[in-house]
Amino acid sequence: MAKIIYTHTDEAPMLATYSFLPVIEAFASTAGVDIETRDISLSGRILSLFGDRLTEDQQVPDALAELGALAKTPEANIIKLPNISASIPQLKAAIAELQGQGYALPDYPDAPATDEEKEARARYDKVKGSAVNPVLREGNSDRRAPASVKNFARQNPHSMGAWTPESKTRVASMGADDFRSNEKSVVLDAEDTLRIQFVDADGATTVLKESVPVLAGEVVDGTVMRVAALDEFLKAQVALAKQEDLLFSVHLKATMMKVSDPIIFGHVVKAFLPELFATYGEQLAAAGLSPSNGLASILGGLDALPADVRDGVKAAIEKGMAEGPKLAMVDSDRGITNLHVPSDVIVDASMPAMIRSSGHMWGPDGSEADTLAVIPDSSYAGIYTAVLDDCRANGAFDPTTMGTVPNVGLMAQAAEEYGSHDKTFEIAAAGTVQVLDRAGTVLIEHEVQPGDIWRACQTKDAPIRDWVKLAVTRARASGMPAVFWLDESRAHDANLIAKVREYLGEHDTEGLQIEIMTPEKATAFTLERIRKGEDTISVSGNVLRDYLTDLFPILELGTSAKMLSVVPLMNGGGLFETGAGGSAPKHVQQFLKENHLRWDSLGEFLALAVSFEHLAVSTGNARAQILADTLDRATGTFLLENKSPSRRVGEIDNRGSHFYLARYWAQELAQQTEDTELAQAFSVVAEALASNEETIVAELLAVQGSPVDIAGYYHPDVTKVASAMRPSQKLQEVLAILAA
Repeated sequence: MAKIIYTHTDEAPMLATYSFLPVIEAFASTAGVDIETRDISLSGRILSLFGDRLTEDQQVPDALAELGALAKTPEANIIKLPNISASIPQLKAAIAELQGQGYALPDYPDAPATDEEKEARARYDKVKGSAVNPVLREGNSDRRAPASVKNFARQNPHSMGAWTPESKTRVASMGADDFRSNEKSVVLDAEDTLRIQFVDADGATTVLKESVPVLAGEVVDGTVMRVAALDEFLKAQVALAKQEDLLFSVHLKATMMKVSDPIIFGHVVKAFLPELFATYGEQLAAAGLSPSNGLASILGGLDALPADVRDGVKAAIEKGMAEGPKLAMVDSDRGITNLHVPSDVIVDASMPAMIRSSGHMWGPDGSEADTLAVIPDSSYAGIYTAVLDDCRANGAFDPTTMGTVPNVGLMAQAAEEYGSHDKTFEIAAAGTVQVLDRAGTVLIEHEVQPGDIWRACQTKDAPIRDWVKLAVTRARASGMPAVFWLDESRAHDANLIAKVREYLGEHDTEGLQIEIMTPEKATAFTLERIRKGEDTISVSGNVLRDYLTDLFPILELGTSAKMLSVVPLMNGGGLFETGAGGSAPKHVQQFLKENHLRWDSLGEFLALAVSFEHLAVSTGNARAQILADTLDRATGTFLLENKSPSRRVGEIDNRGSHFYLARYWAQELAQQTEDTELAQAFSVVAEALASNEETIVAELLAVQGSPVDIAGYYHPDVTKVASAMRPSQKLQEVLAILAA
């Protein structure tokens, strides 16, 4: 039996799965397609790593490892929903919840001293940050807005704040002594095993990473951020924001860059509250209260301090907030600032949202204001400066006329994973970090000082070749220009440009417009075309892919969750991602308070259609193709009828949107003429869904307005979640017709 793997993840997508999965299973069964689930949630991944500490009935398999192996096979057909990319505060919260449910997990050790603590920390590090995507992404990214979604956005434009030339909002980045400026890059001539080591001032050597296997043609990069320069830069930006009366905000990627960016975040917290750390830094450190975990972690741990220290810390924080610049807020009503949690403000989502809102963020008074957006590393900060400058000159973008920007992203086999924690190090002493080959030849070398952040990444040759092929394929299929966003003055990009030029020669590019531009020039080129209603493919590396597939969709569609995200796996399988909307913790908060889930499953609808199509092509399953085609048409109707979830309680939410999608899908299947037996089966279902619409909608709405208990956030009770997300008995009865 053909099968599709549907991933069980976290937060809002997890809740939505309990509602939508019965629909998928019922419809897929008519084509002989089995829908299987695999738990790659944060809690599931934690439990899978500690089976030796759990009872037999508590143990869970390592579903991520299983799917990682499957992704390397032609049979792979995986629908991947957004999951938590855990910061340390999130990881600790999940551990505490599981411990409270009776799972004998160790605490997360901030400073492991014993062998047992080091071993526990090593296990937990495997689930920290963006741990899922590098395992599953055995192919490069093809992300675009489907025509139905783009047309809906043009007919139903989202709000765009007005811009004026007087806007003072701007981006600040280091430009020197940062990761961008210190990057060194080499291309390996042959298969080898590299070693990363630290040599101190006395010549003593410490191995940081014993074995880094590499293949012929692989690009290996190393770089360092110098924290002395970082601290001076941050001090200057705090003063500048105060002087110019701008909101101070920092925009990092503490999820993907799971080691380096939390450290940088900690430096920002210290720069904003210098007196606090000058006076109480030692006491906070002794209590395990690190600025890298954010202000919320410090405030939440004050009870561990002596009373006089606790009062002094509170006073120092209040004084720093009062005397410093106004701080951008995550939630001004609840007093949650930009510095509370490192994973609250993620650059790829926060910067486009700011651009949509006239270049404003929310201030502590609950009002919008011009902002100094601090992005310390200059690698890609320039793209946001280019957008801000364009908006100042030309005003806000118009969703009714603007073009679209699909993306072809280099990400296969963990390409450009600069966030990889096993090759990122906070340096303890002055010395040199070196990358050596098996023969002992130094390939990359950086002088370092205490506290500097050194990191490396790898990009294999086969994914680069596949990336170029995918870019040419998409340019040919779409007729759009394709622009490689690469800068010859950057070490890594210079090596990629040489490979891109070589591999373009392997393809027929006659009649295609294929360009190579710096990210800043590519931004300007693309924005000029967008304003004319013209479309442009962005072809980018992994980190920039992450940024661009939020930036342009949020401007075009109002959200990145409505993108079609296809990952043609290099060995013939398919990975279908359901948008880049994150896992939406705020949606869960509203659900728990009001039993209303506003998560939009459109990304799931889009991914499911191309998953069925892939299965049809790869297995010759004609009915799977019919399911794909009819689902695509049903999704178009769903959008035109405006059945997406409302934000307000008492109106249809995620569960109601699933009902309407099922109704329109059944209607399309009943009307199609390719398979009369299938049409007859669904005519009964379509009629039942239509005739019972009033009853089903009433059942779905009746439960809203009151709190709901699912007995957990990271690891809720399965029975309680299923009951909460399937409140319509009539809908379940109609779906059961297909199983009869």
